Amino acid sequence: MLWLLAHNNERTLGHGAVAREVWRLYFHWYGVLSHGAFPAHDTLWQYPPGAGAVLFAPGLVPGLSYFQAFVALTLATDALITAALARAGTRPGRTLLGAAFWTGGLPLLLHLPLARYDVEVTAFAVFSLLALERSTRACGALAALGALVKVWPALVLLGLAPGRPTRTAWLSAALTGTVAFAALVVSFRNPLAFLRQQGGRGVQVESLGGTALSLARHAGWPGTTRYQYGAIELVGPHVRAVATVSLALTAAAFALLLLWRVRARHWTPATPYDAALSAVLLFTVTSRVISPQYMIWLLGLAAVALSARHTTQRPVAALIAAATALSAVAYPAFYAEVVQCTWTGCLLMLARNGLLASAAVLSLTRLWRATRRRQSTSRVLAGTAGQVGRPRMSAAPASLRGDHG
Repeated sequence: MLWLLAHNNERTLGHGAVAREVWRLYFHWYGVLSHGAFPAHDTLWQYPPGAGAVLFAPGLVPGLSYFQAFVALTLATDALITAALARAGTRPGRTLLGAAFWTGGLPLLLHLPLARYDVEVTAFAVFSLLALERSTRACGALAALGALVKVWPALVLLGLAPGRPTRTAWLSAALTGTVAFAALVVSFRNPLAFLRQQGGRGVQVESLGGTALSLARHAGWPGTTRYQYGAIELVGPHVRAVATVSLALTAAAFALLLLWRVRARHWTPATPYDAALSAVLLFTVTSRVISPQYMIWLLGLAAVALSARHTTQRPVAALIAAATALSAVAYPAFYAEVVQCTWTGCLLMLARNGLLASAAVLSLTRLWRATRRRQSTSRVLAGTAGQVGRPRMSAAPASLRGDHG
């Protein structure tokens, strides 16, 4: 990955566009942040205030340029994630498959992970889930810090089993998030400026809605693509309707996840990991934006799930790995085809997004069935065990007759 980054000016590696994000955009934001303010009037600034701390950190590393320090910190974070997964994999009931998946999966994105700060964001989610066994407070605190950087790590708390430990984790997340946010408000001006920029985003060409509109161009739709809000978005008739549908699907996904949580009856040590992966998959697939770096999130969560022997998400992880490889083909190598909505670009995105959509459906289905079916089986076994040694009765108990459904 470092070798690819050093040669990122090659045509097949994007003509330097991948690394440009760091030394031009992130470094520019660092200059604004160093003056005690968030980039309030920059339409490209669409991140929660915690992102400012992550992007400010490379400027504090002595002896290195901003770009060098950014890459060095990303590599260090990658190493910490790998070490945490490897350590977790040696515990009883665990496996090293998660560490292997992360180690082999990240390079599928070529050098992109070293030039985006999503590895750092993923680290918060991974560490939060891995801390769950030993400290629910640490789990909640890490999830809250991750949410302040890029929102989605808060979803890892959705699959925690009901009870006091879960309440402790959520309370810890609320307190940590409040304190950290207050510190950022005191340190920097305009901490909520990102909300205005997020509200103006449209439909990115790489999203599911963008794929549908790109295919519609071949059927006569008059829209086109335009660079705005830091991404290539589609503009033209019905784009706003597609964006609204995406938001509605996100709301529906959240409702499904809440319904799952209410109806789930059986939790295993792997359930919080599986639920976190399922939740982030659903929110990624229904988003108006599916940038290639989003695959880093899914790789990290899939790795955590695979570290548990009883996970239900192994086939989901395989689909994610395949989608990750296709993402690297689409960007940077064939991104011009994607932007121009050629048949090659459309088919690439259709395949990648089809894999992601399939992974999301399969993930939720397997999660749902596992938390319901096993509970029902345990009830039957418990009822059968309760009859051992008892005198034969002329009529079966109500619990075995099914009178109570």
